[in-house]
Amino acid sequence: IVGNETPIKYELYQNYPNPFNPVTKIKYDIPKQSLVTLKVYDMLGREIRTLVNRELEPGAYSFDFDASSIASGVYFYRLTAGSFVQERKMVLLK
Repeated sequence: IVGNETPIKYELYQNYPNPFNPVTKIKYDIPKQSLVTLKVYDMLGREIRTLVNRELEPGAYSFDFDASSIASGVYFYRLTAGSFVQERKMVLLK
């Protein structure tokens, strides 16, 4: 958890840095207790990695994604929490 204020809405932020090699930071806000999943997909929509899959308390979160074991390319990461779904694009350059 980052900070101590409860967010007012669900939010998935752009990863930083982007493009990245091999680690990037993904931040997201959860305003109420939810089952949260954060997953990474390739360009064809295949799931590459599940980063988060658990019940989370309200708060601002950050996840360091280490992509050293996957190939360079464009990937998408998707946050799902309750009925909220948001997706963003990231670029891995090795």
